[in-house]
Amino acid sequence: MSILTIVKEPDPILRKKSLPVKEVNGEIKKLMKNMLETMYAAPGIGLAAVQVGILKRIIVIDISGETSLKKPIFFVNPKIVWKSDILETKQEGCLSIPGHFGNIKRPEACHVKYLDYSGKEKTLKADGLLATCIQHEIDHCNGTLFIDYLSKLKKAFIIKKLTKAQKNQE
Repeated sequence: MSILTIVKEPDPILRKKSLPVKEVNGEIKKLMKNMLETMYAAPGIGLAAVQVGILKRIIVIDISGETSLKKPIFFVNPKIVWKSDILETKQEGCLSIPGHFGNIKRPEACHVKYLDYSGKEKTLKADGLLATCIQHEIDHCNGTLFIDYLSKLKKAFIIKKLTKAQKNQE
């Protein structure tokens, strides 16, 4: 396995829509393992393939925390089939937007259909942090970032800081 490079905002690939995966084969499984290793190393609790520059509808999530046993979940072609009407505000961050956070309002629960690591169709009923993480990562597959839910002023401020940081690195 290998650690992949995480793409940072304002890279235009983050705004592109990811494509469905035709089948869960060895190549896709290797990508998911590499994504998981990359997420753990960052460290983070969720990662979409687009965040490592690959426009495929794949996400990996593990909300177990640093101290407990790892409990990764692999989602291929995830699709939210139900969302709660009750909204909850949580602070979100993103590996593609390092050092920046925002309070984002999302449905407190959701049901998601997806293919698992073995290519089997599953449905997961999620709430709390897992539901937030699933919605955040599926947004990535659709070219949406958490900063898109912030005010125009706050979003512009964050993008300006990220662009400046990127120029300083070059």
